[in-house]
Amino acid sequence: MSEVRLKSILDNDFYKITMQNAVVKLFPSQIVKYEFINRGKHHFPEGFAEELRKAVNAMAELKLTRDEKKYMAKTCPYIDLPYLDFLEGYHYDPSEVHIFQDENELKVSVEGLWYRTILWEVPLLALISELHYEMNKMERNSNEIVIQKTLEKASQLNKLGVTFAEFGTRRRHSYKVQDLVVDSLIKSQNSKFIGSSNVHFAMKYGVKPIGTHAHEWFMFHAAEYGFKMANELALEHWVDVYRGDLGVALSDTYTTDVFFQQFDKKFAKLFDGVRHDSGDPLEFADKTIAHYQNNGINPLFKYIIFSDGLNLEKVEDITKYCEGKIGISFGIGTNLTNDVGLKPMNIVMKLIGVQANNGEWIPTVKLSDERGKYTGDPKMIELAKEFLRIKD
Repeated sequence: MSEVRLKSILDNDFYKITMQNAVVKLFPSQIVKYEFINRGKHHFPEGFAEELRKAVNAMAELKLTRDEKKYMAKTCPYIDLPYLDFLEGYHYDPSEVHIFQDENELKVSVEGLWYRTILWEVPLLALISELHYEMNKMERNSNEIVIQKTLEKASQLNKLGVTFAEFGTRRRHSYKVQDLVVDSLIKSQNSKFIGSSNVHFAMKYGVKPIGTHAHEWFMFHAAEYGFKMANELALEHWVDVYRGDLGVALSDTYTTDVFFQQFDKKFAKLFDGVRHDSGDPLEFADKTIAHYQNNGINPLFKYIIFSDGLNLEKVEDITKYCEGKIGISFGIGTNLTNDVGLKPMNIVMKLIGVQANNGEWIPTVKLSDERGKYTGDPKMIELAKEFLRIKD
């Protein structure tokens, strides 16, 4: 009998909170659908769906506490107070989550109003990951080894002189491991650790919650307004809500090249920087630097947050390459929260459809800088490539 349960409604990535605030304000009647993708073809034992359902049902009991609301109001002044009142009254509705298991194959989908369902993705992935290791009886490294590994990484990152955040909620080994990791990062000497994408742990350890928006923000805009308008309108709506705060733009929903065609001087000046999440990071750095220079902006006044499958070797290569060229920071996920002597899971949950006014579903797609990471309806992918003139 598993006891895997979430302990806080804030045990989620910060960008889910920031996007939910924007969706409540701008798109309160939109209905969407998400789907779980088992990229790593992981094994799910008999009874997995039942245990996941129990954990999901238990999430209905989670509520924003008074202390959590005070923390959010103080730490995130750019988030509307009416939204915090909404979040205080919000509860997860397990009926929005559909779980089915056919032998080892696990199917999970979420459907409902976007402003309600947007919070499910990250906790569901975290629960699936933790249950996977527990129910397959896979033993991880001891707490002492997890702590030691984390301290060693923090020391090496400090030697590189780079700031970094922990981004590992969605594919963490477990709540316990993420807790150990963040605690160790806080205690590491001279560490340039600046925060966590997980709002619960950011609050618990007194660090900054890190995040802006995710691919789904741009994917929704493409379904709603068309591929050619997606990047521009997604950025414009973000600015309408946050007025210059939370100024890191995600660049690769429809390839970086297309993004920079629409990330004009206005956006380049207004946003503090961009986030890299797929493709060659050094090539991306070159494109970003050139884009700022072409718009008369000193790249050293801007920065890139690198967040794609990072380990210490990648961080070192990127740091050396970008030194003196552009500001940089790193969001490190799985390598921190699931480096426990077991194979990390490769799982995602993606927005797959937006419901039109006539009730029909408009499929959503993502065309990242790695073709292998294209997701969505194949016909819609081809349509997006044609409209955006993307060549493989």
